[in-house]
Amino acid sequence: MTSQAAAAPDKLDATVLKIAGVVVLGAIMSILDITVVSVALPTFQTEFDATYAQVAWTMTGYTLALATVIPLSGWAADRFGTKRLYMLAILLFTLGSVLCATADSIGQLIAYRVLQGLGGGMLMPLGMTIMTRAAGPARIGRLMAVLGIPMLLGPIGGPILGGWLIDAASWHWIFLINLPIGAVALVYAYFALPKDSNEPSQSFDFVGMLMLSPGLALFLYGVSSLPETGTISAPRVWATMLVGALLVIGFVFYSFKPRHPLLDLRLFRNRNLTVATVSLFVFIIAFMGAGLLFPSYFLQVRGESTLHAGLLMAPQGIGAMLTMPIAGTLADRIPVGRTVPFAMALIAAGFLTFTQVGTDTSYWLLCGSLFVMGLGMGGTMMPIMTSALRTLTSHDTARGSTLVNILQQIGSSVGAAIMSVILTSQLNGSQAIPGLTDPRDGEPITEAGAAIAVQHGAQLPIDQSTFERGLAFVADSFATTFWVGFVLVLCTFIPIAFLPRRREVSHLLDDVPGAKAAPAPTMIH
Repeated sequence: MTSQAAAAPDKLDATVLKIAGVVVLGAIMSILDITVVSVALPTFQTEFDATYAQVAWTMTGYTLALATVIPLSGWAADRFGTKRLYMLAILLFTLGSVLCATADSIGQLIAYRVLQGLGGGMLMPLGMTIMTRAAGPARIGRLMAVLGIPMLLGPIGGPILGGWLIDAASWHWIFLINLPIGAVALVYAYFALPKDSNEPSQSFDFVGMLMLSPGLALFLYGVSSLPETGTISAPRVWATMLVGALLVIGFVFYSFKPRHPLLDLRLFRNRNLTVATVSLFVFIIAFMGAGLLFPSYFLQVRGESTLHAGLLMAPQGIGAMLTMPIAGTLADRIPVGRTVPFAMALIAAGFLTFTQVGTDTSYWLLCGSLFVMGLGMGGTMMPIMTSALRTLTSHDTARGSTLVNILQQIGSSVGAAIMSVILTSQLNGSQAIPGLTDPRDGEPITEAGAAIAVQHGAQLPIDQSTFERGLAFVADSFATTFWVGFVLVLCTFIPIAFLPRRREVSHLLDDVPGAKAAPAPTMIH
């Protein structure tokens, strides 16, 4: 790997592409699994006779496991080697998937999802580390673009795959499908990944682990509970968020004392890493949070099936596939500060359409807007990640990618919670229908709730005018929520204005014996 990285040919050679294939397989398993399970929640309610709050823990438990294990990835990669750890992560994820398919209670399913998350949490940061080291400084952009494909297509392909598997077979297959993929990825990793080099053993930061991992888990637990409780004043929300935040803040002050902290915040002295991670964090909150509501609009307002809603999201993935390879090549040649703002402008333009959605907005307009957003997505996320990691040394890439992945996870959870709370509060403002209550909890049914239920085949004693009023209210609620998302997208332009506009000097090979020095920077006017 060292000689390949040192040579850094302009094109991606066969060896590097083989390594990329391993990482992409792992990323596909990890990312698709999140979105595939999201469409199965109603099925879990029926199969296990559980409430929505209970089945939602199949998502929350997975997220909390990710947050717990991601901080350990940087140290573990240095201590045990990326190849060994990556294969262990694949094994844990695949084992957890098989166990999920055997669950006969909601409690078992949640427990197995946590095991799955422990493996899935290591796949992405380790994958980024492996690819960054394999590519060398001259090819990071193109190789990161390869990794970005499953990251962008997961939210689109997941609902389609999940809907098809549940309709054609059973819910068990949304987990069993990972068995053959995991087996192939494990064998592939054994032969394709370079042998781990012996690294000097570093002391493990137990104090940091006792603060950071529980802190992140508690904070994200509180954030994830927001949509269910509907208010931040609930003790379950504010108390866990406060304790989690205090633990994380305590870790921040503590982390500068040990020589080898669990999470090396000293890396933020690197300006490129700092600006890129802040840009990525704001972008994830803005786009990923609201992006989860796009298929919900098709499901709840337009009455589409899960499969059709997933297919309607496909133009976004097509757009991303078109621009991502181009953006990867440009990221290796042109400073990202000169390209990312244009890509963000495409996202903002496409997003603006969704602030005007109604009950009969043209699908051509909506799909066209998703396509434009996809074009922007393909030119935004991975170039920012490339900028974050390009100027780190080879030894620091594991810890740098861990930082990036933690911020991604927090941003995604915060964004989803913000958008869900806003949409829920909007829908709760709908007028109640006199004399009509929900038999499960005795609560009055609103016009908006009745309209959504009728869209999905429920038989309720309401007239056409009530249905139309309720549906219009739901559409307006989505439009209001999308306005908030649009404003957050505009806020992303602030940090990306500070992205480097000059060619960065790479230090990726500085600590690799025998590697050639990084080429002198080229000024671009």
